[in-house]
Amino acid sequence: MRQFAFIAERKTVGILLPVATLIAVGIGWLTANIGILVPGMLVLLAVAIPFVLAVFYNPRLGLKATIIYCFFLFGIAREVGGFPYGLLVDGLLVFTWIAVFFSNSKALDWDNIKNDLCLITLLWFLITVLELANPADASPMGWLQEMRGTALYWLLAVPLSLMLFNTNKDLNSFLTIIIVLSVVAALVGIKQLHIGLSTGEQAFLDAGANKTHILFGKLRVFSLYSDAGQFGASQAHLCLVALVLALGPFKIWIRVLLLAAAGILFYGMLISGTRGALFALVVGVAVALFLSKNFKILLLGSFLALSGLFILKYTYIGNSSYHIYRLRTALNPEDASLGVRLYNQERLAEYLDTRPFGGGVGVIGYWGERYNSDKYLSTIPPDSYWVKVWASYGIVGFIIWFGMMMYILGKCCGIVWRIQDKALRIKLMALTAGAAGILFCSYGNEVINAMPSAIIVYVSWAFVFLGPKMDKKILNDSVAQANA
Repeated sequence: MRQFAFIAERKTVGILLPVATLIAVGIGWLTANIGILVPGMLVLLAVAIPFVLAVFYNPRLGLKATIIYCFFLFGIAREVGGFPYGLLVDGLLVFTWIAVFFSNSKALDWDNIKNDLCLITLLWFLITVLELANPADASPMGWLQEMRGTALYWLLAVPLSLMLFNTNKDLNSFLTIIIVLSVVAALVGIKQLHIGLSTGEQAFLDAGANKTHILFGKLRVFSLYSDAGQFGASQAHLCLVALVLALGPFKIWIRVLLLAAAGILFYGMLISGTRGALFALVVGVAVALFLSKNFKILLLGSFLALSGLFILKYTYIGNSSYHIYRLRTALNPEDASLGVRLYNQERLAEYLDTRPFGGGVGVIGYWGERYNSDKYLSTIPPDSYWVKVWASYGIVGFIIWFGMMMYILGKCCGIVWRIQDKALRIKLMALTAGAAGILFCSYGNEVINAMPSAIIVYVSWAFVFLGPKMDKKILNDSVAQANA
């Protein structure tokens, strides 16, 4: 019997060896002709199966994976290419929803989505759907592509976050993920500036991005993100979050790490050359100081912030550094770039004067150029998410959108103001201030509709709206421990 088993084993090896060799040769041939995408897809398949099982067991992992992926999305697209990687964001969110529907986890609380944040989210999505009937007759394909960043991700992410991220542990995990990955992005940006660009990064510039990313021979660092504007704004956003957290009632070593992270992220903002990112810091700091409810900190913080702005506006300190010099131009009302933007807004105002519902979603910006090149609005760069909303939805839609943003921001401030637990309060304050900064920074750049800022803001809103429930649980647990 052992002899037969030995023979059978030799025959099996004899069959498997040439088959494995053929498969290896086939993979090598496909890689040589198609590129690194082939082995990449094989690795993806090897990871996908256990990932699918893990998400069905714990849907929270699906949302965490989405957040992490949004940081690396554009970096992967540049280095690997050959696939519409943005669709994986849609896929991850939808798949997580499917896992939620099939999950029996007691951790899911459907009551969490019964709030005004979800109503606003749904209302904006319905308004976006109604824009398909806009008489301007914009391309449905342009609408489909644009609405993903404008309304779909918002619709998918907010309720998911409310159901899946509903504990203080989830909040700590979220803050750790976004700060650590932002620092990683800053280090990649520092590498681009001081060491050099990778093949994919150089190809990105050669394809036309050098017009906006190489100014006076200086590189505007873009790191892993879609462009320097998104990178700079996101770095400012997370710099603010880390800085506010560093002032919280946490262990010394945690506060030191947060301060170090804030310093690295501030440098990342500087080397991006994104002048509008300054306003993310200014607005965010103002909101954080207001929510601090500490008169001394409010006065001191206001003095320091105004002193910094005064130095930028009225002195030449630091002008030897190109990055500080460029940041200083954000406060120059005679800047040529600002003049062009104002001129474009005048053109838009004249065109939209008789179009209260705008030209349709997807008619302006990148998707406008691609799918609505025959429309007048596609010839005008929006240069701002606020302007894009105005051009797409008209003055009526813009007023509704801006009203929604102000309501969410006001509600978040009100919630944070009433939180009793000090540690929770400082965390939600950081998220509220960061979201406020990104919202107002979006006046100068398209930020709040782009990754990773969009997903961070949506999850931040959800955590703040869950704040009272989390606060109550923390206080009840403290009382229970005291009475034990």
